[in-house]
Amino acid sequence: MSERRVETRMLCSELVDVHWVDSHGRRRHAVANLEDISTSGLCLQMDGPIRLDTVVRVCHPKGEFRGVVRYCLYREIGYFLGVQFLPGCAWSPEQYQPQYLLDLRTLVDLSAERAVSLTDKPDPDAG
Repeated sequence: MSERRVETRMLCSELVDVHWVDSHGRRRHAVANLEDISTSGLCLQMDGPIRLDTVVRVCHPKGEFRGVVRYCLYREIGYFLGVQFLPGCAWSPEQYQPQYLLDLRTLVDLSAERAVSLTDKPDPDAG
């Protein structure tokens, strides 16, 4: 599957509370792990599924995000849900940083810098 996102996803890990209303009109709550986040949405890992197009409220230590479930896939360790933020709701690192946050672009940049610096060093075996 090709990547369709325009903005960068930041890998992260933090427990968050998820609230929604199920198909029977009951209020539901679960704890989920925040897996990644971007300006337009996030990914949660949960023990159970939530139906597509369900509006969820994701509560974190500094506030909350509201969004709509766009995918829900079961993988070996649980359900992974993609949530697209509702209009007027967006994430920025200045607003909220999960406990663990990793920008993969920095790793790629560091790896490229290291590769360049290794090629710049003189070969000790060259005569």
